[in-house]
Amino acid sequence: MQIKDTVAVVTGGASGLGEATVRHFIAKGGKAAIFDRDEKKGSALAAEFPGQAIFANVDVADEASAQAGIAATMAAFGAIHVCVNCAGIPGQSARTVGKKGPYPLAEFTKVISINLIGTFNVARLAAAEMLKNTPIGDSGERGVVVNTSSLAGLEGQMGQVAYAASKAGVIGLTLPMTRDLSQFGVRVCAIAPGLFATPLVAAAPKEMMEQLVSTLEFPKRAGAPAEFASLVGFIVENAYLNGELIRIDAGTRAPPR
Repeated sequence: MQIKDTVAVVTGGASGLGEATVRHFIAKGGKAAIFDRDEKKGSALAAEFPGQAIFANVDVADEASAQAGIAATMAAFGAIHVCVNCAGIPGQSARTVGKKGPYPLAEFTKVISINLIGTFNVARLAAAEMLKNTPIGDSGERGVVVNTSSLAGLEGQMGQVAYAASKAGVIGLTLPMTRDLSQFGVRVCAIAPGLFATPLVAAAPKEMMEQLVSTLEFPKRAGAPAEFASLVGFIVENAYLNGELIRIDAGTRAPPR
């Protein structure tokens, strides 16, 4: 599926990996609906691209909020061809049982709700609109869903129990969702990023960043959000990619801590 003239819903689209994805799609002639809770950043990004982008204040874990965002996208652009789920939170860094006792259940629930349930919530609603599209090209595609997992979903470190579980869940839903939607011409893939230069990472202490970078193979640097966005674009444009988890992590394997 060519990106030109397609419409993408991008959750977490106001900053970081999501913002880079929005910019990539628009640069290639597509349109984007920015789903985010950050009204200021989301509105400012949409204002850069009048007629090509809209902002919707969406809580991905809330059904009514996500439905409203999908409805706003349809009203603005008339279709949805791509859904890229980047919204997520890292959660509290703590062990299953630490000095302060067991990991807080409310915190675990919050991380799962946003990272996993939120991903599924928006993907299912976007896919329902994709099924209405006229098949495109020789393959007869109607849409593409790209969900964001993490290196932690494969090799979670100490203190990442909630985050790792949420991102492993994103990996786990990839193949069943692929099998559910393939008959309709909708493809599903997941990306597992490693260390990327997002606002969250940029806020980390210098010593911590140096330690994280030292675990990478090559290149010895955080990934650029544009590199993530480029991979999303490749998945969308390569009609034979389906049901896959793709790592983008400089060849690293996460150590236990």
